[in-house]
Amino acid sequence: MLDSTFIKTKKYCNSLVSYSRRITREVKIGDLPMGAHNPIRVQSMTTVDTMDTMGSVEQVIRMVEAGCEYVRITAPSIKEAQNLENIKKELRSRGYSVPLIADIHFTPNAAELAARIVEKVRVNPGNYADKKKFEQIEYTDSSYNAELERIREKFTPLVNICKEYGTAMRIGTNHGSLSDRIMSRYGDTPYGMVESALEFLRICDDLNYHDIVLSMKASNTQVMVEAYRLLVNKLGEEGLQPYPLHLGVTEAGEGEDGRIKSAVGIGLLLEDGLGDTVRVSLTEEPEAEAPVAQVMVDRYQDRQPHSAIPEVDENPIDPFQYSRRSTEEVINIGGQNVPRVIADLSAVSIDDYKDLKAIGHFYLPEPDKWRMNDLGADYIYSGSNAIPFMLPNGLKEILDFETWKSVSGDVNKVPLYKVSEYVDTTDRHTSINFVEVTIDDLTASFTELLTTDSSVVLILKTENKHGLAEQRRAIFKLIEQNVKTPVILKRSYGELTEDQLQIYSATDIGGLLVDGLGDGAMLGMDKLSDQSEKTAQLELVERYNNIAFGILQAARTRMTKTEYISCPSCGRTLFDLQETTAMIRKRTDHLKGVKIGIMGCIVNGPGEMADADYGYVGSGKGKITLYRGQEVVKRAVPSENAVDELIEIIREDGNWIEKEQG
Repeated sequence: MLDSTFIKTKKYCNSLVSYSRRITREVKIGDLPMGAHNPIRVQSMTTVDTMDTMGSVEQVIRMVEAGCEYVRITAPSIKEAQNLENIKKELRSRGYSVPLIADIHFTPNAAELAARIVEKVRVNPGNYADKKKFEQIEYTDSSYNAELERIREKFTPLVNICKEYGTAMRIGTNHGSLSDRIMSRYGDTPYGMVESALEFLRICDDLNYHDIVLSMKASNTQVMVEAYRLLVNKLGEEGLQPYPLHLGVTEAGEGEDGRIKSAVGIGLLLEDGLGDTVRVSLTEEPEAEAPVAQVMVDRYQDRQPHSAIPEVDENPIDPFQYSRRSTEEVINIGGQNVPRVIADLSAVSIDDYKDLKAIGHFYLPEPDKWRMNDLGADYIYSGSNAIPFMLPNGLKEILDFETWKSVSGDVNKVPLYKVSEYVDTTDRHTSINFVEVTIDDLTASFTELLTTDSSVVLILKTENKHGLAEQRRAIFKLIEQNVKTPVILKRSYGELTEDQLQIYSATDIGGLLVDGLGDGAMLGMDKLSDQSEKTAQLELVERYNNIAFGILQAARTRMTKTEYISCPSCGRTLFDLQETTAMIRKRTDHLKGVKIGIMGCIVNGPGEMADADYGYVGSGKGKITLYRGQEVVKRAVPSENAVDELIEIIREDGNWIEKEQG
């Protein structure tokens, strides 16, 4: 829980309803400034061993050509820090002036050397001056202040070097690597993350050093968003300068899951006008990261103009601590139920049992039964095309009101009304009635009706370019009027690239879910161009359904599949991270709700796996350390046996199930 004295206001952005980027101090990083009115910058991190000069140079060039504006390189010891000079010299000789950033953990002497060579250093306040032993320490105020003096003594030389050489610095807090000292006093909280950075920032401020960028990274998107917002709030309250923000979700993973998870956290903050540089952390080659980050950033180059949205006098939710909006339960929607997924089949002719495979429902003819996988949609929207066969037990079909009237004797078929239809008729389903609305429909007279009808679920749609803000404002209206009707968030996008669809929908729907707003998701197909082939139509349906479930998981609101908390490779990685992640996923991806951390080295080890149930961490060449939570279970396991040993630990805990064949 947050200390109530920590937050005096809920202020963290310029507006909740109109896109307005936070204006920060400009920080010069080489010849490419960040913050103020500069574009939001894109960056990534190398994965080649820093001692491999030519390999590092070639990778940096690939990254730059893919769109990276800053490149970070790990410097875990003096020798790597020294070799940054060779890498930089070779890049400059080839005509590449990209600013380089040294990534430092545990080694102040490496940071002090790197700060004389590269344009920026990144320090982690959790391990720059502290060692992490997972100990609970009791501090008095005087003993804690003595620790702060020790940190000042250790950190001041780096600050002075950065001032002398014109080197910028990122003070980058990671949720999973908070020091024992911070954990003991503030707990494993966004509050602790913010204080971890502010302890270092106050020293910089005292020394009149301000070329600083701040970050608050976490693998948990809710924690990450809360921490960044708290940081901005606290900078204002303490009268500190508005430093630029580096946005990132740590250990997001690979493929679709990694993109969706990154967009839920980063996208929501960008929507709020926060963020001056973005790094998307994927377990892929680093040159794959910049184009994904660019898709996120480009969306805000043309955010204005958008339709006016009524202003908010006071934020009715706590933006610094997750709490789900209180709603009435309607069958299995709202209340304490997990958010639901509605699959839009209105553009497809569904006439065979096998068509429902696309939304996770499988008909088995021999036993004459249905089976549902973990991504089985909860409801189907068929529009004006009623499905001609009996659906699986528990799966309800939503039909447009006029179509529903002709089949209203079937309790598994339920109506969707326009607002005018709902107001003008008393013809209702006995248990559940959907009403499609926009923010303009939420008039006082209509919301008054909602307070008298406990069978209604709203499907909230928007055409606004700033759709997240409009839907947020619409739900705020319901909160202000004490209307507890559940809300399904509906978005339609038309023709987009794969990355755009994943990122836009994850931002727009996932961002609201992270704030506790919304009881379900629906990706509408109504704007899609006609598909001549039914197979292509069903592939789109499956794509949308999988993305919807991925968004709910990334927002930490409904866990339906195994989650992999895997770091991007870097020069510290002790095994092939991509290959290992794929191998572990192949063996374990049927373990619903289990979270497995896969970390390339001990730096990103147990701390960065703060949310993981199990961990697989490189601890030496060919050696793996296995964790249960943050507890070491087995050390120095040969890598060829490590996955089997990991599965055995999961089995011992009773969390293993055999994968179904076929």
